[in-house]
Amino acid sequence: MSEDKELERLILKKMKEMLHMRSEEGKIGRVIELNDSNFSEEISKSEAPVLVDFWAEWCPPCRIMAPVVEELAEKYAGKLVVAKVNVDESPGIARKYYIRAIPTFIIFVKGKPVERIVGAVGKEGLERVVKKYLK
Repeated sequence: MSEDKELERLILKKMKEMLHMRSEEGKIGRVIELNDSNFSEEISKSEAPVLVDFWAEWCPPCRIMAPVVEELAEKYAGKLVVAKVNVDESPGIARKYYIRAIPTFIIFVKGKPVERIVGAVGKEGLERVVKKYLK
């Protein structure tokens, strides 16, 4: 196996591990994984704003943004819920929110989408938008 393929395999493996990690206290400070069956419930029950990252494993810009999403989840733990939706595994949610390009980030407040960010905007770009919705 070439070094590039091996590196890509390791990155994907690590990303999956990070998505499935849960702290002892639940979802605080962690990225939660949403899908067609749990999306509505998780979004609607959150009192904090929810940042949802719509992504796919095969998407290089999504992989670039993955550590940024993790960092924001830790930095704003208790103030912001951060979640990911794999568009290949949850096409119903992707269709419902008209996801046409990835990564797409949607911020939900009280269960309603309030802002959409498309593309690998970097930490500063994503954080600037998130801060507008934090209490």
